[in-house]
Amino acid sequence: MPSFSPSKFTSVFLVSVILSFSLTTVAENRTTNIGVIIDERTRAGKEQKTAIEIAVQKLNSGSKDHKLAIYFTNSSGDPLETASSANELIEKQKVRVIIDTNSWEETTVVAKVGERARVPVISSTTAALQPLSHLQWPFLVQMTDLDISNEINCIVSLIKAYNWKRIIAIYEDNVYGGEYEGFSILSEALQKIDSIIEHRVVVPHFTSPFDPKETIRDDLATVLTTKQSRVFIVLKSSLSTATRVFEEANKLGLTGRDSVWILGNGFSSILDSIDPLVFRPVEGALGIKTYYSDKNPRFLEFRSTFKAIFKSNYPEEDKSEPCIYAIRAYDSVETVWRALDHLGNLNDTDSGFQEKLLDTILSNNFSGLTNTIAFKDGKLSEPQVLQLVNIVGKSYKELAFWSPGSGFSNTSLKQLSIIWPGDLINRIPKGWVMPNNVKKMKIGVPDSTSFQRFVKVEWIESTNETKYSGFCIAVFRAVVATLEEQYGYTLPYEFINHTGSYDDLIDKVYYKTYDAVVGDVTILANRSKYVEFTQPFTESGLSMVVPVRTDPQRAWKFMRPFTIEMWLASGGILFYTMFVVWFMEHQVNREFRGRWMDQLGTALWFTFSSLFFSHRENIRSNHSKVVVMIWLFVVFILTSSYTASLTTMLTVRMLEPTVQDIELVRRENAPVGCDPDSFVGKYLRDVLNLKNIKNITSQDEYPENFKNGNIVAAFLELPYQKYFLKEYCNKYMAIGPSYKFGGLGFVFPKDSPITDDVSGAILSLLEEGRIINMENQWLDTSQNCSSSDSGVESERLSLDNFWGIFVISGATSTLSLLLFLYRLLHNKIEQRIISYHGSQWNNNNESRFRRAIRLVMIMLSLNPSRVQPRENLDSSQEWNHQNPPQWELVSPTEVPEHLEIGRPTQLEIPMRKIEHTMTI
Repeated sequence: MPSFSPSKFTSVFLVSVILSFSLTTVAENRTTNIGVIIDERTRAGKEQKTAIEIAVQKLNSGSKDHKLAIYFTNSSGDPLETASSANELIEKQKVRVIIDTNSWEETTVVAKVGERARVPVISSTTAALQPLSHLQWPFLVQMTDLDISNEINCIVSLIKAYNWKRIIAIYEDNVYGGEYEGFSILSEALQKIDSIIEHRVVVPHFTSPFDPKETIRDDLATVLTTKQSRVFIVLKSSLSTATRVFEEANKLGLTGRDSVWILGNGFSSILDSIDPLVFRPVEGALGIKTYYSDKNPRFLEFRSTFKAIFKSNYPEEDKSEPCIYAIRAYDSVETVWRALDHLGNLNDTDSGFQEKLLDTILSNNFSGLTNTIAFKDGKLSEPQVLQLVNIVGKSYKELAFWSPGSGFSNTSLKQLSIIWPGDLINRIPKGWVMPNNVKKMKIGVPDSTSFQRFVKVEWIESTNETKYSGFCIAVFRAVVATLEEQYGYTLPYEFINHTGSYDDLIDKVYYKTYDAVVGDVTILANRSKYVEFTQPFTESGLSMVVPVRTDPQRAWKFMRPFTIEMWLASGGILFYTMFVVWFMEHQVNREFRGRWMDQLGTALWFTFSSLFFSHRENIRSNHSKVVVMIWLFVVFILTSSYTASLTTMLTVRMLEPTVQDIELVRRENAPVGCDPDSFVGKYLRDVLNLKNIKNITSQDEYPENFKNGNIVAAFLELPYQKYFLKEYCNKYMAIGPSYKFGGLGFVFPKDSPITDDVSGAILSLLEEGRIINMENQWLDTSQNCSSSDSGVESERLSLDNFWGIFVISGATSTLSLLLFLYRLLHNKIEQRIISYHGSQWNNNNESRFRRAIRLVMIMLSLNPSRVQPRENLDSSQEWNHQNPPQWELVSPTEVPEHLEIGRPTQLEIPMRKIEHTMTI
């Protein structure tokens, strides 16, 4: 520990007291609360907190109008906890601005919280921002114009200059896992210069509860023994994680001659403030760091104050120089202070204050510690520059500068004087070596499968060797050839036949007995927990296969086109239409009168004959004509559909399944068959609730078991089902739904470096159509199944297909009937009024509206006692079955001539004149 003089200690103590006092004092006029989310466990977090405290102390001491009150909350690296902290700052501390100094994952969730609360969020983190990112996070203010793509473009320019072709990418995993966006950007950028990422080392997040050294050691050992590339790019890493990577790489000899280490901006930007022992293992590495001028007077003053306070607050730290993160934190506070100063006396509780504060922050334009602070689209408008440095000894030396628009300032990078890892000076490292241990991968292959066209393992006595063949084996061999052709390396392997279930194969990979599995293995979620699958090379699913029988000629075949519900609905609409037509025509049409039996027969005959458009009865009522018109349209549709469906059933030979659906199998507990070594048996029991399950070990046993009645159905995966139906053409068919799965794929251990390359090779083979050709070669049979003989019975016509026209017909009939009844009742009432008032009612010059009003008024004032009732019919009068009695009502459109009073009326009136007397 260095010694302090009494005067220096006193000055530091006074500064700390003044700073502490200033942070807890509330201004007399106005105080604005600012929340800061920081990770004080890291070196960058400690520097940021110190810089913010210095900024608040200085700005508060120089302002009489308003003060800043800072509320710190510590981040744990968890985005959810960070979001909770942001909510707490807004709700409890009433902060008006949040300064977030953590990772981009945490910044995005804080930005969402700030957007909901209308609180600006200022961040200095970098990410792969898109041009419209300021619209996605409108309350986010970026204290930098750099994003990940700038950093990666700088790295790619460096790789292109030295013509390195294979890269090892190292980055820290996200706190919740998932792909790091910088990796995909780097991969795409490298493809443009004909370079590839041979392998990636994903190290656990620094918040992981376990020690990541073992994981890092295993990944780097894989690189040492199986990979050629020795160009390592540390894209994203915390200081603690990067330190472990350097230590393990140095132990394995990956930091020696012909190795290249490129450190990203996240690590290189703190080179000024970290212990030199941290990067000693990677001495000679190249670093990409954000450039800033250290000659600015304001920066020199800040650095002097910062070093004194930082050393006092964190005596355990060896160096007290500020890095770029501390500078951005200071500028963030000053940005907020200047915006508040510009708003003047505007109270932070006023409506719209947050929006005005955000607009004012974004309209700032002042000189910060190192450059101009001005914003465009939510980030700094002035382009920032990256600097290429070379780590040498306990420090680094500057080599060149890179800007987004111009690239490297020194276009001839090969002429730079660089000390490479392993003290290599005279030549540029080639960046690759042959692997230390090239050993064959042990690949497990199932030796007993139900369908040997997929995987077949047989012993050849003449050559004393095992032969592996089948569709899956052919695909894997094509993948290996593609890896050598497109990825530039050979994958040595040897097949090992495995006796046991597929789950046992998965366990062998998990426990490192096998390096991979090649076969007809279905991708399942439960298996993916323990191993890693490649992209599927063929689809997968599960369906029920049953024998078929030719449809017998049944006596009731003519009933098949319609379902029971359809027949009932058709009969119902027919009889309803019959009733409506009879009721309306009975009033005016003699053909619909007579005895009740005659009327019923006429109505039935008319309705049924209309089905064949052979009805002869005349329709007089306009209401009936509308109903019949719609009914004939319904009849046309029904008869056409019925004729087409019945014709198809009678002329095309149909194959009918012996079992209609899985519900019948489940209800009767019928026996079903499946492959004993696959997952199907467990799926049938646990998911489909089938109990009576028989194990069928070979495809040849299925027909025999069907014939003997041992099983009524078989459950086959989709690839097997296609082959089985082709092999036994028109003898079996698939019934019921297909239960989808992930497809057939190859199996590798978790985080295997080969998985991605194999998946890429499979996609290439699929896109080129080569896998389809192999499928046709191995799975096609000599059978030629005619489509006319393998069809399934046409779907029966149900009520779902016709309920629309039924509704239209029923609604039309009902509406016509209601209108008819209304006119009938209306005319009956009017005739009674006419019989009372006589010819005074018929005023031809009076409008219908006024007549209707007068009709209502007369009805309300009418005294029933003043109107004589109808004459009683003579009890001896006989009913004439051919002609209706005199009081029968007729259609509103047909008024008998002897009842016309004045001009002919359009309303219905009684057939018999009602005598009345008038009381004077």
